[in-house]
Amino acid sequence: MTTTKTLFAMIAAGAVAIAVPSTSSFAQSAFQPAAPSTPVKGKQPTEKKHDKHDKKDMEEKKTVEVASVGKKAPDFSLFDTEGKEHKLSSLAGKIVVIEWFSPECPYVVKQHVKTKTASDMVEKYAGKEVAFFAINSNAVGEAGSGKERNAKAVKDWAMKYPVLLDETGVTGKAYGAKNTPAMYVVNKDGILAYSGAIDDDKSAETAGKTNYVTKAVDELLAGKKVSTPTTQPYGCGVKYKN
Repeated sequence: MTTTKTLFAMIAAGAVAIAVPSTSSFAQSAFQPAAPSTPVKGKQPTEKKHDKHDKKDMEEKKTVEVASVGKKAPDFSLFDTEGKEHKLSSLAGKIVVIEWFSPECPYVVKQHVKTKTASDMVEKYAGKEVAFFAINSNAVGEAGSGKERNAKAVKDWAMKYPVLLDETGVTGKAYGAKNTPAMYVVNKDGILAYSGAIDDDKSAETAGKTNYVTKAVDELLAGKKVSTPTTQPYGCGVKYKN
């Protein structure tokens, strides 16, 4: 066996060759960058994208501006229980009183049957440039909806103005009508001048001491500004489609 001392002597004498890699090949192998790894199928990096359909839907969802006192009243084109079309825009130059209506609502019954408030208002302004409408925005199938039911109310109550059907609820929502009866008064220039309750008695039995609608109409006819432009409406809830 070769001793350690003998081995060193042999190395010194060049008898044993030690293989050492060249500097160039060593450097190349030591510092060459690793090849990029191959992506795994089915796990490619995901990029967050916005669906073009989502963007389109957002653009189409425009906020509907609800009617407010002092601004132009939303126009409408609706048919009454006899099939006649009525347009607000065709009544320019007239004061228009609009009642949100449902024949099944006791608060509406109060104004048309128990107290005659509705018919008294029409008679008060007979011969003057004042028009009256009732609008029913209850959806199909809801209590008080439908052409036949409302036509019956017009006949039985001897109503002096027509009931217009807004079964889609588009007009009701444009006015922000939430109650029956909610009342709106539009001036001769088509501007909403009053929005709120018909009177100051929130019961379903008796008429109030102050009729806000006639008060507003009287002031408009006198060329004055409506002193009480808004009040809190009361009554039954409008039963919209959605």
